[in-house]
Amino acid sequence: HDVPVPHFGVVLDWEEFHAFAQRIKAAGVAFVIDPYIRFKGQAGEQATMFFLDPAGNALEFKAFLDPGQLFAK
Repeated sequence: HDVPVPHFGVVLDWEEFHAFAQRIKAAGVAFVIDPYIRFKGQAGEQATMFFLDPAGNALEFKAFLDPGQLFAK
């Protein structure tokens, strides 16, 4: 998936991301991009999801399997 829109982003830890994703799904939030894993099995593996806040701002929540990869190139 490409990043579809300008957005605000939040990085969570791995477990917190997955718990939050379940809560958001259970609340019936419509996703711009459903939660999924990018770069699975590679350096930079990350979980990500996009949805809109009530004002229509795009929000990205993500987590890195290895937090040290956050700013890696």
